[in-house]
Amino acid sequence: MSITSQEELAGLQRISQAVGITLKQMREYARPGITTKELDDYGGSILAELGAKSAPRLTYGFPGWTCISVNNEVAHGIPSARKVLQEGDLVNVDVSAELGGFWADNGGSFVLGQDLHNHQPLVDASRQILRTALSRIRGGVRIADIGGLIESEARKAGFRVIKNLVGHGVGRSLHEEPSEIPCYYDRHNLKRFKKNSVVAVETFISTRASIAHQLNDGWTLATKDGSFVAQHEHTIVITDGPPLILTEANQIWE
Repeated sequence: MSITSQEELAGLQRISQAVGITLKQMREYARPGITTKELDDYGGSILAELGAKSAPRLTYGFPGWTCISVNNEVAHGIPSARKVLQEGDLVNVDVSAELGGFWADNGGSFVLGQDLHNHQPLVDASRQILRTALSRIRGGVRIADIGGLIESEARKAGFRVIKNLVGHGVGRSLHEEPSEIPCYYDRHNLKRFKKNSVVAVETFISTRASIAHQLNDGWTLATKDGSFVAQHEHTIVITDGPPLILTEANQIWE
């Protein structure tokens, strides 16, 4: 969507704060020994307290309030009472929701407890690359150039990017135009970021794989070769200068 009034901006700020708070509190609640369903139910209760509705459940009938992906899972992981979180797991929580007709989307990966498997460099790279990408986004900048920047920064850090998962427009629904904000340079993508538009920009930084594959559950995307992937995402408003980061309440920079 493109923001045309202060009322619209205020509505986006409310839902963005809700998903940001939910993500932050879910991360703080996560601990070894609990199931991903317990973590998801906790997130669902926070969304409900804030008056927000789960976007994946509302839009697609997703079997969870949030998406929780662990280790080799990349995205859209289904919360499960049989999946117990372990010390050192690479965990990704993606929270998107609707409130008052406005939608926002954000996510972040983190290492649970001690970094037993050396995942932290991957998490740090994903976080820093998103920070760098956001600092370059302005009205008029080519989407492909930002994708190229993300890919280049990942390569410098010794990683690759997942090419079949992308950022997207957001605001009045979960997925809007631009439909694709990739993590790589796509020369066929001639679109540019537009001032006052709302987008969710995300990184998918991988140890080796470049494609995520859907599992038999019909939702979860994972790597086939055992690669690990870290993701970070913010919903932003594009301006002539640095973007307005609407979901900064989740503090994924820490």
